[in-house]
Amino acid sequence: MEERKVVSIEDRIPKLKQTRRKKANRRLIFYLTILFLLIATVVYLQSPLSNVRNIVVEGEYHVSKEEIMELAGVTQDTNYWKVDAEEMKKQIESHKEITFASIDRSFPNTVHIEVKEAERIGYVQENGKFYAIMEDGTRLEGDTALPGGDAPILAGFSKKTYLKEMSHELKELPVSVSNLISEIQWEPKDGNPYQIRLYMNDGFQVQASIRNFSEKMPAYPSIVSQLDEEAEGVIHIDVGAYFEEFSSEENGDEEESTDETAVEEESTDETAVEEESTDETAVEE
Repeated sequence: MEERKVVSIEDRIPKLKQTRRKKANRRLIFYLTILFLLIATVVYLQSPLSNVRNIVVEGEYHVSKEEIMELAGVTQDTNYWKVDAEEMKKQIESHKEITFASIDRSFPNTVHIEVKEAERIGYVQENGKFYAIMEDGTRLEGDTALPGGDAPILAGFSKKTYLKEMSHELKELPVSVSNLISEIQWEPKDGNPYQIRLYMNDGFQVQASIRNFSEKMPAYPSIVSQLDEEAEGVIHIDVGAYFEEFSSEENGDEEESTDETAVEEESTDETAVEEESTDETAVEE
């Protein structure tokens, strides 16, 4: 039989003490590390280092960045970890011109806000000021000195029912076509309260109906492309589609009025001559 080597307890004690000391040191280092991290976390959370440094707002056009940030309640003094994305979203979407908002946080100190504004369908004029009409037909209370050029002017819509229906039709119209419209006038006739007249940016006029406007109007660019560039008249798209050129009599009336203005200027000159001759007579006397 092999003889087993026997190690006395005296020889093993130093090794046991050394092993226990290493384990105790590792535990101490572990606990000190945790304590240090806790202290560092508390200091970080209580210091300006944890505040929001960057606020990025995208998608705004009519609503200012400052107004969106005020609605969100976020500033560079806001603690990054106290940012409530759901509450911020709710507050921003409470604005009448904002239909959607999303909030994202990017560590360590950036808040990203993206909004989608309600479309401005047109502008109505009242007491020399313009008011924006939203896509649901409602009017914004805040006035603007001049329209932004992003939507046509809606004139003569004295009844809200027709204005709301017109707004709905404009909402369905492609942006490429609506950008060609300068002004829309409501011209109700006996038996057709939906008749409207459009003044286009290219000089043409269009007579249409509110009810089928979004279906008929997209054909406007192709209709215009078939007309003479120097032609002037009205494009009818309410029943069928045809072009009615302005009559020469209308142009003649304009020339006649111009001539009348010139005659008035000549008579004014004659009066001045008579007054001058009267003054000369007075001098002679």
